[in-house]
Amino acid sequence: MEAVAGARIPRSSHARLPLCQRLRQRHAFPSSAGRRHRGRPVACASAADADVVHLFDAAKLTVDDFVKSGMVVGLGSGAASGLAVQYLGTRLRRGSLTGIVGVPSSAICVSEAEKAGIKISSSEERPQIDFAFTDADVIEEGTLSAVIGRRKIESGEPSFIQEKGIVKSAGKVAFIIDNDKYVNGVEGSIPVLIKSGNWIDTAEEIDDLFLGDAEVWRRPSIGTAGPSGGDFPLVTKEGYHILDVIFTTPIQDLGKVAEDLEKIVGVVDHGIIYNTISYAVIASKGEVKVLDQKSSVIPNT
Repeated sequence: MEAVAGARIPRSSHARLPLCQRLRQRHAFPSSAGRRHRGRPVACASAADADVVHLFDAAKLTVDDFVKSGMVVGLGSGAASGLAVQYLGTRLRRGSLTGIVGVPSSAICVSEAEKAGIKISSSEERPQIDFAFTDADVIEEGTLSAVIGRRKIESGEPSFIQEKGIVKSAGKVAFIIDNDKYVNGVEGSIPVLIKSGNWIDTAEEIDDLFLGDAEVWRRPSIGTAGPSGGDFPLVTKEGYHILDVIFTTPIQDLGKVAEDLEKIVGVVDHGIIYNTISYAVIASKGEVKVLDQKSSVIPNT
């Protein structure tokens, strides 16, 4: 389970209390589950913590196979994306790529792209993005639908909205991931951005929608993780709360979950990216796999 999810919630045969009652009870969790995890910056610059041996191969292949001179490229967030930004800068300095314009997904990514010598255009300028790459928290086998936004952020920082907007507006996108993040049956957190007013009503509706399959927690800025987010719930730069809808049973169809969430009043956005022209660049020891929707089911061996 991702750190942001706090702790995995065991399934129970007993009927659950309504979410509003559970919030009033202010669930207490063991210190090992509720201890605050210091988050890394959501940025291209997190490559220092990566297993660079195989991630770099995947990042390099992404740039070599997909980026062409004159392109506008969306620059994603995460360790592998950081390596791709650095390598893209190397290609530009060598002259093997020219005329590249980057659209970064975060403020730290802007800094890293500038250090790499990549010309920057902001997403507010609405350039036509030819191709984008980014890390994904997990990818659904068969559809290449992806989940982003599980990474820890601090209150006042931007949410995943900008990153998702860049990816969705690109002509095509490559998700760079480790092999263990490509799964048949996604579990864990689906981050959901919600309006802060009447947030309990929104959370209650989501809780009812996925009753028995998921728990709904409001993400805290500090302190114990739990349904209410504690006394200090996280508030993004845009003024929203984040709910972690934590699936404890495998999701059969990420796209259907996304469509159901989009119908709920108070939901601003979610971390599922689906219905895009996408590729999975999968890093593993000794090899890199590149899959598209037509080749996205890996046979059992």
